[in-house]
Amino acid sequence: MIASERYERAALLGVAIAEEMRRLLRLHLRPAEVAADGTVGLEVPFPDAVVVCAVLDVAAECFGEEGTAEQARQAALETLLQLADFHAGSQLNR
Repeated sequence: MIASERYERAALLGVAIAEEMRRLLRLHLRPAEVAADGTVGLEVPFPDAVVVCAVLDVAAECFGEEGTAEQARQAALETLLQLADFHAGSQLNR
C-alpha cells in the first residue's frame, strides 16, 4: 500500500469515527440550558459514555493537546465535530 492510500484510509476512518461520535452525542441530546458562552451540557450514559471517553482520550493523545485531561478531551471533541461537519452527506446534518 502506498502512502497516499494510507492517508486516504486514515482520513476515511477519521470521518467514520467523527460521524459515530456525533451520532452518539445526538442520541443523548435533550433540551438543555445553554450557557452564556454557548456551551451545552450533555449526559451520556453507560455504555456509550465509555466509548465516547475512549475515543476522546485517544484523539487527545494524537492531537497532543496540553493542559488537563478534560481540556484535552474537550479540544479533541471540538476537532472531531469539526471534521464530521466537512462530510456534506452526513445524515446527521439534516
